Amino acid sequence: MIKGSRAREDRGTTLAERAYDHVRGEILRWRLPVGSVVAEGTVADELGISKTPVRQALQSLRRDGLLELGPRRQLIVRGFSHEHRRELLDVRIALESLSVRRACEAMTIEQIDHLRLLLIQQKRAVDAGDEDTFIELDEQFHLHIAAAAGLPIVERFLRELRGFVRVMRLGTTRPPGHLQEVWAEHERIADMLEARRPARAARALREHLEQADY
Repeated sequence: MIKGSRAREDRGTTLAERAYDHVRGEILRWRLPVGSVVAEGTVADELGISKTPVRQALQSLRRDGLLELGPRRQLIVRGFSHEHRRELLDVRIALESLSVRRACEAMTIEQIDHLRLLLIQQKRAVDAGDEDTFIELDEQFHLHIAAAAGLPIVERFLRELRGFVRVMRLGTTRPPGHLQEVWAEHERIADMLEARRPARAARALREHLEQADY
């Protein structure tokens, strides 16, 4: 067992949670591409645990939308149509527009400072060409705004959407300089938040999501 898993179990992580994290991570790192069969027995053998917690984990991933039933009633990694992508974009725009408008009123200076810190870390990831770290910080950026806006339900919904967003990014080809452009768009959103300009913040957010085409 890897040390990271041991540490998580010591903090009370259940076997089902461990299996969930493992399979979700394999999907998001594209080690399990769209259409891959995810079998209980295989996952159980990989982790050295019984099938019961794995079954629980796979059902949770199915509820989250990352897995679906295939033609042979096997669980497979879900794909997303153009209609799914548009629906997800519309949902994110609606939820995050509410977040940035409310954050303009509610965000403290300390919370804005934390947003700036995330942007500094993101710029380092851009310079290093570290896309995995950049995407993790991207998620933190958007979730921090919802949290700072005092919208816990919106924040929870956005957390649940992260898996969909990550899966739809997999296998896409982005032009050189894409990370730099996304970072600059985040900077504009942060500037409007700090200036307390809700309409401009919402417009910058919408342009960012539509440009990124998540």
